[in-house]
Amino acid sequence: MAVQVYGANHVAIEVDDAQKAVKFYSDVFGLKMLRGGEGAAWCKLGEHQFMAILAVKKLQPDRAKHFGLIVRDERQINEVRKKITKKYGLKLEPGFRCDFRDPWGNRIQVGDLHDESLVWLLPYSEVQQAGITFEK
Repeated sequence: MAVQVYGANHVAIEVDDAQKAVKFYSDVFGLKMLRGGEGAAWCKLGEHQFMAILAVKKLQPDRAKHFGLIVRDERQINEVRKKITKKYGLKLEPGFRCDFRDPWGNRIQVGDLHDESLVWLLPYSEVQQAGITFEK
């Protein structure tokens, strides 16, 4: 029998100060902290996913690895942009709608529920059955 993947369960990031990271992600994205688990902190990402915030002694940011979060709409993307640039002094990645590196060098890509982004919340088989296609 073939393995069937139902989606991603979690993403793990490395930070050198877990308490500051919890405050940052709670502030910017309103993420709720969960109890227990591997790592310094866990926070809820959607209904069935979580982010593990792992405390490490030495940060080693990567150039290309990243993860994406979906927010509601353009207003919320603008809220994220404003908060990360004005409050935290972070820079947006050039050429992207709302990509940035958190204070620990982890790259985050933020999208919203407009256009085809909504499709990523549906099982792929439903997308196919609905005949949804994307313009190039």
